[in-house]
Amino acid sequence: MKYIKQIGYLYTPILIVMILFGSCADSFLEQPTIGALPEEQVATQTGVEALLIGAYAALDGQGNTTGGEALGGGNPWEAAPDNWIYGTVVGGIASKGSFGGDQPAIDPIAKFTTDPSNGFFNTKWRATYEGIKRSNNTIFYCNEAEDISDTDKAKIIAEARFLRGHYYFELKKMFNMVPWIDETTEDPKQPNDQDIWPMIEADFMFAYQNLPATQGDFARANKWAAAAYLGKTYLYQHKFTEAKDIFTDVINMGVNSAGEKYDLVANFKDNFDAATENNAETVFDIQMVANDGTGTIANSNQGGKLNFPYNSPFRCCGFLQPTQELVNSYKTEATTGLPDLNNYNQNPVKNDMGISADASFTPYTGSLDPRVDWTVGRRGVPFHDWGYHPGAAWVRDQAYGGPYAPKKNIYWQATQDKYADQSSWAPGTAINVHIIRFADVLLMAAEAEAQAGSLPVAMEYVNRVRRRAANPDGFLKDYVDPSDPLAGFDESTNAANYNISEYTTAQFGSKEDALKAIYFERKLELAMEGHRFFDLVRWGIAEQTLNAYFAYQGSITTDVRGGKFIPGRSEYYPIPQAQIDLSVDESGQPTLTQNPGY
Repeated sequence: MKYIKQIGYLYTPILIVMILFGSCADSFLEQPTIGALPEEQVATQTGVEALLIGAYAALDGQGNTTGGEALGGGNPWEAAPDNWIYGTVVGGIASKGSFGGDQPAIDPIAKFTTDPSNGFFNTKWRATYEGIKRSNNTIFYCNEAEDISDTDKAKIIAEARFLRGHYYFELKKMFNMVPWIDETTEDPKQPNDQDIWPMIEADFMFAYQNLPATQGDFARANKWAAAAYLGKTYLYQHKFTEAKDIFTDVINMGVNSAGEKYDLVANFKDNFDAATENNAETVFDIQMVANDGTGTIANSNQGGKLNFPYNSPFRCCGFLQPTQELVNSYKTEATTGLPDLNNYNQNPVKNDMGISADASFTPYTGSLDPRVDWTVGRRGVPFHDWGYHPGAAWVRDQAYGGPYAPKKNIYWQATQDKYADQSSWAPGTAINVHIIRFADVLLMAAEAEAQAGSLPVAMEYVNRVRRRAANPDGFLKDYVDPSDPLAGFDESTNAANYNISEYTTAQFGSKEDALKAIYFERKLELAMEGHRFFDLVRWGIAEQTLNAYFAYQGSITTDVRGGKFIPGRSEYYPIPQAQIDLSVDESGQPTLTQNPGY
């Protein structure tokens, strides 16, 4: 079999995948790869559809895995699609977790002391360019096929360009200057000397103009997912007017791939439960599935397999521990129900640092945003239906990573047989990875409106998110019987002193004040979802925010001591040295240029 068109610095053959459609499947993406097509069949409707499915399959960052290794030879978490390392840990939302000797290559990434030889960057680069290669192959052979109608060609190419736009967006926000390689590129050794934002825009615009509003498979991107991603692309470039206009259309007219109008679901937690996902809030998710018959967790968010409480029913591994700085952010003022945007680290939320699991502990009784307990596992508060979080018994090294555990990625005990996968040494889960959900759209739109001077509209979008958070039906409740976690919740008793209210014009009186509130709301609503570092960079506040974080969090845990954000360098990750070495041309010179400061 010949190599398919060689795209990207990967130098590996690509197999054209066929996907087995099962009668019980919710999504065509939830099925395993089972074989390959001979190349003479590629430029056909059947072959091109298989290529497109392969391009979707690369969304999880894993590709075809062997022995649990991610595409490109690294570990699966190095290319995790939720960017838990590159967006959440580096953004100060979570500590790496576990203990210092476990996955030590993450520590210098989190502290901005890393160098281009760190293999994590190479794994992420290769996995993302694999997605680009598959997207390009889909476009190329779709154009070559003679048995595909013009209408179907436009739709297939639009889906492939949406996916390519996503992959390039990932690379752009991480590495900034990356080589643009498309279906017409003959030599993959292209320089990284041009800004690729215009090409990303063009891909999402084409997808927006050519995709249908609804799809037969929920996992496929639709017209409105492309519109939302185009708006996000505008926002990252500070094209606020363009972003505002398209977000307005998404909010007013957008529907998910099943045709359901975008809206916030009634309960915040339903976005993080496999039983209630793929809902009105879903703009674009990476679909995950458990127990798919492969005997692996490759389709069960393998990139997040480390991120469960240590020494717990989940077995492994104690990574991705929310920070004290994040937990303090959920404090609200008792009289107003609003966050303290400036002094939230004063009078911190009580934790159980240094307190053994068999010693008594009373959780914090102050006023809190209810989203804290769907985001952070903390001592003395129900951990879904697994009972009360026991504190130090589920933490590998409190002094290193702090006392907390992640929660948005945790499956429920009552449904674990269906939505958890125990086929590996650490769990897999059917909880989807959110790329864009409607709350994210509302907050991006609020940002664009505030930048354009439309403060009342911006405030309403933020308050819409806060109103959902204030729905008492969605508050975490205490158990009827603490000794029986499956006895159900006592709907009359909240697990904490929850108090959250909407903003008024007093807090949105100027663009500066409005943006401060919007930025903070993104932190609260989207915590642990991989956005934070990239938000801080595009807002231009990464230096002061992260250096203040290092000073505060470093006084509590040892993991981030010595961290320092260096302006002009730390905004972007280094181009992997392995890729620079591979890019050497016939003259002996590399075609890739390293980012400043590395």
